[in-house]
Amino acid sequence: MTGLIWFVQVVHYPLMGAVGASGFAAYHAAHSRLTTLVVGPLMLVEAASAIWIALERPSPPAWFGVALLAVVWGATFLVSVPRHNLLAAGFDAAVIDSLVATNWIRTIAWTARAGLAAWFLVSLTRAS
Repeated sequence: MTGLIWFVQVVHYPLMGAVGASGFAAYHAAHSRLTTLVVGPLMLVEAASAIWIALERPSPPAWFGVALLAVVWGATFLVSVPRHNLLAAGFDAAVIDSLVATNWIRTIAWTARAGLAAWFLVSLTRAS
């Protein structure tokens, strides 16, 4: 998810502004449908595995990982989805700029989760 969110943050969302008003609603509808097909299942698997790890091996870092996912899910449904709903009506450069700016919440949280996962991996290899 970290690689995907960085792609979205640096490439995909900023390029929405280049689509322009003509055909934007159709573009955005396809974007939303296709992105959900890819990202939805991955987010569900990530959430299930994070909760499983926290329950199976409870520790402050494991629960911090769950908390970071709560930030991601909260930002997704409370910040990003409402902006996408506005864009469903058509091109709006200010909303696109806002989407890019507020998406840093998810980008930072998922990047922190990647760092946490790396730390877990190092810890597990040292324990072996």
